[in-house]
Amino acid sequence: MGRELQKRKRRSSRPTVRTHNYRKKALNPQGSNIVAQEWDKKETLSQNYSRFGLVSKLGASGLSSKSSKKSKSPSTPNPLAHNPSDRGLLRVQEVQVERDAQGRITRVIREANPLRDPLNDVLDSDSDSESDDGDDGEEWGGIDAPRVVRELEREAAQPTEKLVRHQSEREMEWLGELVARHGEDVGAMARDAKLNRMQQTAADIRKRLRKAGLLG
Repeated sequence: MGRELQKRKRRSSRPTVRTHNYRKKALNPQGSNIVAQEWDKKETLSQNYSRFGLVSKLGASGLSSKSSKKSKSPSTPNPLAHNPSDRGLLRVQEVQVERDAQGRITRVIREANPLRDPLNDVLDSDSDSESDDGDDGEEWGGIDAPRVVRELEREAAQPTEKLVRHQSEREMEWLGELVARHGEDVGAMARDAKLNRMQQTAADIRKRLRKAGLLG
């Protein structure tokens, strides 16, 4: 019976499923010395990024597909959210007006916030609190970001030197052979299968020649 079972396994078209037991290694970040110095190998990637003040996923929520579907219809609407059905048109509403003795409109009494902007109340409250406290109008420095984020921003703001590509001796020799055989005919250089083995285009050869000073 055992022998027949082995024969049946050999004839089966289904591949044998083999599980690989890979050893779980601690994450070793590479590419940024600032992140590598502050990295804690005992924490996961999401935990380290949360401690740094960074986002571990490019998605807005970082949730799975099931949880993201549930979060699409929140119970309380966000007043700052953009409504795609709203095309920027103002809603028709009633306003108060003042009329003279003849019934002509002399003044329209407008609301302080006709567009129902939720930020208007916040700005008004901030301006009132500054006037009451006697603030000198000192500029707000923003939210205090974590130290890792500040160092990364400082590193990104540093100017970088442009890398200048220098032509090698072999390239100069190759361009000299092309000029010696075809002169200034760049099209013939591109069609030369013997010298132009890498099949460089005519535009690329012209650019290299001008950089080397061999073509006006």
